[in-house]
Amino acid sequence: MLRSLLYAFGLMALCVAVHASGLAAAFRWLDRQGDRPRPFLLWTRLLIGIAGWTILVHLVEIAAWALLYAWKGAMPDLPTALYFSAVTYTTTGYGDIVLPQEWRMIGAVEALTGILMCGWSTGFFFALVTRVHVSTKGSTEQTP
Repeated sequence: MLRSLLYAFGLMALCVAVHASGLAAAFRWLDRQGDRPRPFLLWTRLLIGIAGWTILVHLVEIAAWALLYAWKGAMPDLPTALYFSAVTYTTTGYGDIVLPQEWRMIGAVEALTGILMCGWSTGFFFALVTRVHVSTKGSTEQTP
């Protein structure tokens, strides 16, 4: 059990590192874009791109958990492990596939990690939308 929890803690730490790196890369990219006024469609395109990037970061984290499950034989194969990990990480929890008894606490830690990472992404996206709104509002209130 202790070894399993160490695996879970290691993967949680990896997810935090991946998420921090992914969101920092997005912030750097956004900073290069500048806060100049843009038409609605360009802001929409930017938000779609950031949403896609954020989902990709989450998929990398889901894959890390899945690789552990497949490597340690907790799931029969990688596709099943990926499916189980995605359902667990997002806390969908269909229950059609379950971990062996000795791995169930790791599944719970993955779900907690997924909640935390999704909350972090939500905060990031909220900050971005606020930035877009302030930039857009500032551009419409300026007089020539």
